[in-house]
Amino acid sequence: MRATRRAGWRAWARATLTAAALVTGLGAGPGSTGARAQETVKVGILHSLSGTMAISETTLKDAMLMLIAEQNRKGGVLGRKLEPVVVDPASNWPLFAEKARELIAKDKVAAVFGCWTSVSRKSVLPVFKELDSILFYPVQYEGEESERNVFYTGAAPNQQAIPAVDYLMKEEGIERWVLEGTDYVYPRTTNKILEAYLKSKGVKPEDISINYTPFGQSDWQTRVAAIKAFGTAGRKTAVVSTINGDANVPFYKELANQGVKATDIPVVAFSVGEEELAGIDTKPLVGHLAAWNYFQSVDTPENAAFIAQWRAFTKNGRRVTNDPMEAHYIGFNMWVKAVEKAGTTEPDKVIAALPGIEQKNLTGGTARMLPNHHVTKPVFIGEIKEGGQFDVVFRTEDLIPGEAWSRQLDGSKDLEADWVTLNCGNYNTKTKKCGGA
Repeated sequence: MRATRRAGWRAWARATLTAAALVTGLGAGPGSTGARAQETVKVGILHSLSGTMAISETTLKDAMLMLIAEQNRKGGVLGRKLEPVVVDPASNWPLFAEKARELIAKDKVAAVFGCWTSVSRKSVLPVFKELDSILFYPVQYEGEESERNVFYTGAAPNQQAIPAVDYLMKEEGIERWVLEGTDYVYPRTTNKILEAYLKSKGVKPEDISINYTPFGQSDWQTRVAAIKAFGTAGRKTAVVSTINGDANVPFYKELANQGVKATDIPVVAFSVGEEELAGIDTKPLVGHLAAWNYFQSVDTPENAAFIAQWRAFTKNGRRVTNDPMEAHYIGFNMWVKAVEKAGTTEPDKVIAALPGIEQKNLTGGTARMLPNHHVTKPVFIGEIKEGGQFDVVFRTEDLIPGEAWSRQLDGSKDLEADWVTLNCGNYNTKTKKCGGA
């Protein structure tokens, strides 16, 4: 079954890469000139279209093609059409760096929208710094970073992980915690933050269980049995899941197989949204939770218009939207506004123009790019419903500013990121030095 799913994703990736090549190749036939090529502004799309992360990232590539097509209908930027350049780093972390270099140095893109996992983002960081380009990163992450060349439009821990734990404590009465993640930097750092936070709230070490499994994990029988056993101590237990990619499918199936219900041991996921649930029978999962900054089910005129646009673009009335799509929507529109403000696509000037740029989100508020290169966001907790959508059970009243550095970790709580006045991503407020020391 899994091999069939992966083969399907590979076929989809080949088809979409071909489609992207047709889009980027328009006007490149006989009679084309170098001057004609200079008329377009190239935009890089760096998302896995094959491998374990294709289940999540392929949709983001499609979303970017839609946003670029819509902007071209509006006239492009600075009187020039936008040209998408799509590459497939294939869930291969070193290949992300190679493809990023190709986009910047060879294809001469003005900005790149991409990556999902933190290990892929970490892989490309040296390339963006060396070649002085711009990356818009659209996925929730572990924080502990603020780079001049990166704009983080997904959630920092204080905009997702911490509010989710607070909700489980206050509303569900959770006392025991399973921190279950995929074995890479995002889950490990997020769980380090959550462990410190839980202990600060009086949770004992023996009431916290932390476990990691590889990317693409398929056999969850032993782990789910261990989770069930941990939850039999007579106190309410929850799972905080930072499992990423296609490993979520067998994980949720095994929860159902072993009868783990939300009423017994609720799971709150940070990387499972509408797209991931599209391939799962959600009936046994009703009541389990996810924490995001956007859900398709949020009822606003902006969201309704976005959903309609998405389904028209994909020619599929059942295609779902999700949180990282909205992050790309916000980031892309902020980039357009910054280019227009700067009067150029030159990275240095666009980077300087981005802080302070505002863009209406899809859930009824306005995102603002902060000096630390993070954005303001609402927080939503959603319950899984039959059919793969979420019923919003909690939302913050105000938009929360993203924090680059965790207040829970000793090595981070004295650091401040500010690329406007301090020109530093890790300024130590005690030593008054840039560099974190």
